[in-house]
Amino acid sequence: MIGLEKGVVRLLPYQPGWVGLFEAEAQRLRDALGGRIGTIVHVGSTAIPGMLAKPIIDIGASVESLAAAEALIPDLARLGYEWGERDMQDVPDRRYFVRRTADGQASTHHLSLGEPASDFWVRTLAFRDYLRTHPASAAEYAELKRDLARRFRTDRGAYVDGKGAFVKRICELAGGRHGERKADADERRSV
Repeated sequence: MIGLEKGVVRLLPYQPGWVGLFEAEAQRLRDALGGRIGTIVHVGSTAIPGMLAKPIIDIGASVESLAAAEALIPDLARLGYEWGERDMQDVPDRRYFVRRTADGQASTHHLSLGEPASDFWVRTLAFRDYLRTHPASAAEYAELKRDLARRFRTDRGAYVDGKGAFVKRICELAGGRHGERKADADERRSV
């Protein structure tokens, strides 16, 4: 049901079972890490009902600091999480980890740790929540993903880059920096 080989882009129709897989993994993380992590959330396309998605469960977990996140590296390694690929460490306010299948050939879970007030955390939740509540934007995103997956089947970097402008636009509509609705921010600037 989940797992995707490195570099490959393959989208599946939304699977209701993804929620249960997230919940099981969140409990496993909570059991192992306890109070060293805060809120655990299901993010990414597998967290948006009806959305096409790569079959990888994206998880966000809040930490009090990035130093605290880095201190979790040995414990996360025991849970099967690797410090993420270099090209995925480009977001300065998160720490990224990958869990793979037993043979190491496919990614099954992506875990991002961040501070709850960070741009990364706020943008990630704002994007997810906006698409959950705006079906037209969700449909537009699904069509964009379908087109990019068709064009970049073996180039995940190009696939991700191709979504950049859409993600930026939705984040601006959804929350701007630190959760402001764009209209609220514009209104304050005009006063």
